[in-house]
Amino acid sequence: MVHFVGAGSGAADLITVRGAKLLSEADVIIWAGSLVNPALLTYARPGCELHDSARMTLEGVVAVIREAEAAGKTTVRLHTGDPCLFGAVREQFDALDALGIEYDVCPGVSAFCGAAAALKCEYTLPEIAQSVVVARAAGRTPVPDGQAIRDFAGSGSTLVLFLSAALAQDVQAQLIEGGCSPDTPAAVVCRATWPDEKVLRCTVGTLAQTVLDNDISKTALIVVGKALGGYRARSRLYDPGFSTGYREANP
Repeated sequence: MVHFVGAGSGAADLITVRGAKLLSEADVIIWAGSLVNPALLTYARPGCELHDSARMTLEGVVAVIREAEAAGKTTVRLHTGDPCLFGAVREQFDALDALGIEYDVCPGVSAFCGAAAALKCEYTLPEIAQSVVVARAAGRTPVPDGQAIRDFAGSGSTLVLFLSAALAQDVQAQLIEGGCSPDTPAAVVCRATWPDEKVLRCTVGTLAQTVLDNDISKTALIVVGKALGGYRARSRLYDPGFSTGYREANP
């Protein structure tokens, strides 16, 4: 059996209880060494076989899994954050389906949640932003038509950009080109929830220089939107003048 486990956003104690249990029971762990906090391997039992996928291809990962399955072993494939976001898991699922190998998925705390915690912000504020766009800039891997940064820039949504810090100059240009004002609040969160977490607040107009001045190129998220700008809006959920299924309005 193969368990795909979300490692969480960085801090070793932000893995789920289920994820930690699966790690402690695994015979084989294949972990994303370039992104996952190595402290998570302290959950592994003595004698567990460890493989760093940063140095492996898809074919190499599948070969390790096949060997473990043939020996009746349990494998954990440990991915950063939550596997569903930029985790390159679909291709692994397809390979295991073709081989008839069973697997399941244990979700994790995504880095975009860790970034919000670091920023002490709510991405969705009433009358300010009620949607969140999770995206990335086009680099060596292109993005589909209609899904470039400029296509989302004028939506008013909170934008959370993965894998884009090294392309900050292009990101800034696309945001402005797409209709985002240069004074729109922005932030760069580097290594969210890790011990050396860094939070840099800026604007769209100063984004690229902020990244350059702080020598940031990877393991960082760019967050853009009015939800970061100190706007205040009270929700109706806890407004005494708003009826819910649990209480009547009391103006």
